[in-house]
Amino acid sequence: MIIDTHSHLNFKAYDADRQEVIKRTQQAGVICIDVGTKYETSKNAVELAERNENIYSAIGMHPIHIKTDLLKLKMDEGEGGFEPLGEEFDYDRYKQLALSSKKVVAIGEIGLDYYYKPKGTAKKELFKQKQKEIFTLQLKMAEDLNLPVIVHTRMAFDDTYNILKSQITNHKLQKKGVIHCFVGTWQEAQKYLELGFYLGINGVLYKQNIFETIINCPMNKIVVETDCPYLTPPEEGKDNRNEPIFVKHIIQKIADIKGLSFDEVLEATTQNAKKLFGI
Repeated sequence: MIIDTHSHLNFKAYDADRQEVIKRTQQAGVICIDVGTKYETSKNAVELAERNENIYSAIGMHPIHIKTDLLKLKMDEGEGGFEPLGEEFDYDRYKQLALSSKKVVAIGEIGLDYYYKPKGTAKKELFKQKQKEIFTLQLKMAEDLNLPVIVHTRMAFDDTYNILKSQITNHKLQKKGVIHCFVGTWQEAQKYLELGFYLGINGVLYKQNIFETIINCPMNKIVVETDCPYLTPPEEGKDNRNEPIFVKHIIQKIADIKGLSFDEVLEATTQNAKKLFGI
């Protein structure tokens, strides 16, 4: 068994052949957690999980989907090329969605993303404050539901860390969670690990040098993910769409970096995912 802890089979990239991809995933013995980024994709993730034995789901609002008049943007092609329309976060609606299925195993992906931001100091601060408010609300929801969180953070280490630390210091967020697509320094990784979080490692390790973190991070704190359809490992061709079965390349790359066998990394990361998400 292999567990891909972060997939997006609910995205439009799979509309033409979703069932074929899921069939390949099942045949390869891969279990995946399908992750929502707004209400629509969260609902789709829950429905996919209900229909497929090897799929679990996470529900939540990604920071780029938060409704704001402060910024208009179109994501670059590497991130799907879509234009976020914005959504008001409805706590009760998301909570009811989480309660609608026993296969919802996490709240995510949620967090902070300051990569795209408005011009002007005042607008930037309002923009960040809105994200922090929604992030905190979703952390509260995770605590209310006794679920772990899948945290997205980009260009926002200090605020992400401080919010998570505050929640844990105040005896909230008992289940902790994972820092998805970790790209920070080893020093930053250590701070998350001290809070009790896992690090999610995916194809970004082919793009950014996080070798020091991978070498030093204990194997009992790493989970593997694809973030498909994004971040395809080069072994499958850089222009091809990613799939959950390609998580095997992430396992092998971690094994190579740490001087371990494929099976050692597979066993450790599978057990970590089972423990974190209750699978």
